[in-house]
Amino acid sequence: MKNIEKELLQLSKDISKYHIPRWQELPDIDLYMDQVISFIEHSIGKFSNNATEKIITPSMINNYVKLNLIPKPIKKRYNKGHLAYLIAISILKQVLTIQEVRDGILFQAKINGGKDAYNLFCDEQEKALASIINQINLGDQALDVEKITTDNLAIKMSTMAFASKMIAEKTIELQKTLSQKQSNES
Repeated sequence: MKNIEKELLQLSKDISKYHIPRWQELPDIDLYMDQVISFIEHSIGKFSNNATEKIITPSMINNYVKLNLIPKPIKKRYNKGHLAYLIAISILKQVLTIQEVRDGILFQAKINGGKDAYNLFCDEQEKALASIINQINLGDQALDVEKITTDNLAIKMSTMAFASKMIAEKTIELQKTLSQKQSNES
């Protein structure tokens, strides 16, 4: 049990230092596919659940273009906008369907603009990670009535993930319905 606690402590330290590159930190030059893969793996590779499983591949990127999740590359090169979409998609697809990711991204981009929506996503993802890490690290001092231990950590985080996922799905559906209703009234 002590090994698990030790590993979790190290994981929490690593995650607490984690930073998703903001819009202004994305490369100013356009990148080719292999450079995009390297950049994204380096930027968000820690979010991969499996060391052998890639968080993004050329096939995935090509599929996202075909599904109109991201714009087509310009002369086989990808710009900041592409990178922002790909980072957000790579993280969000872990908990939402591709259609929900698309709807959520379109809604946020419409409300906040692409650059601000992306930066907001980065901020919120880092806050969510910090909140979870804080709960793990507090242990006995957690604000939650029940103590989070290594024995109940997996179930606690799994149920929180499901609850968060469910609320996100319902919110996206409500936003989509409201947006369609407003479009029909115009």
